[in-house]
Amino acid sequence: METHEHVIKTIADDQKEMRSAFLGGFAGQLVSGVIWLAAAGISVVNKPVSGMLILFFGCMLIFPLTQLTLRAMGRNAKVSKDNRLWSLGSQIAFTVPINFLLVGAIIIFRPIWFFPAAMIIVGSHYLPFMTLYGMKLFGILAALLILSGAGLLLYGPPVFSLGGWLTGILLIVFAFLGKAAVKKEETSADIKVHGV
Repeated sequence: METHEHVIKTIADDQKEMRSAFLGGFAGQLVSGVIWLAAAGISVVNKPVSGMLILFFGCMLIFPLTQLTLRAMGRNAKVSKDNRLWSLGSQIAFTVPINFLLVGAIIIFRPIWFFPAAMIIVGSHYLPFMTLYGMKLFGILAALLILSGAGLLLYGPPVFSLGGWLTGILLIVFAFLGKAAVKKEETSADIKVHGV
């Protein structure tokens, strides 16, 4: 009688695949960071509403630009069909534009709150990334964005672009931290497999 070994894929395996395919969220955060910096810069040299539009519509380009960046880096940029976390990633992505309806309502009364309110929304959207990637780093990023956004709402100086600059910098810094963590993990795995 022939026996077959069935390998049961765990959530940890799915997380590892997500980390590897998307390099710990590197490209997505890098692209997002550049969009936030562009929005902040445009709001300074033009009108605040121009920065708002750049951020809103720029965020719609994050996924395709992320895919393009990862492929240019030689990464697969996709996961297997049986990865149970793929649908979670899609669901998380849709929380930001839906919650931007609240930002729209807020800026009717306080336009200067645009970036801080967006920071809270984007920060909260990073909380499930801890499960998606299995990386606590996203919890730290989420906390920094949420607390900074709330701090700017309550106590910030009347500088419209400040939240945009801060978020752009945080996203880019954490993009490189996530990339470094995944590269370290992959190097460690290679050493174990090849005994190098």
